[in-house]
Amino acid sequence: MTQLVEQLKRHEGLRLKPYKCTADKWTIGVGRNLEDVGISEQEAEMLLLNDIQRATTQLVQKFPWTQELDEVRFAALINFTFNVGIGTVAKFKNAMGLLKQKNYDMAANEFLKSRWAKQVGNRAIEVTEQIRTGEWQ
Repeated sequence: MTQLVEQLKRHEGLRLKPYKCTADKWTIGVGRNLEDVGISEQEAEMLLLNDIQRATTQLVQKFPWTQELDEVRFAALINFTFNVGIGTVAKFKNAMGLLKQKNYDMAANEFLKSRWAKQVGNRAIEVTEQIRTGEWQ
């Protein structure tokens, strides 16, 4: 199997970002035709877990104090980071500062006043209620 994998990599190439193949189909990885084959639920779950880990690592590196939050509030911040990226999280200076001070009510209000909250609607309400209450919504 190892030789087949190496041969397919050599023939197909390895691309970590989507591209159009010679048949004009969106493709990724080692010749994975996203248009006709797509990905399995198991593959989607694996990608999700990797993305959650990436968001968590970025959050903790940028804001080490977030590890001290309870599980539900920390998860809300991971959700937020997953959604907008760590660069945008860093722009929420007031909200993050209030969170660091454990002023959850005012932090939630700050998040809700943002353009992000208007763009994502119910997601923002759910995430900010987790921040406000420390309970899963």
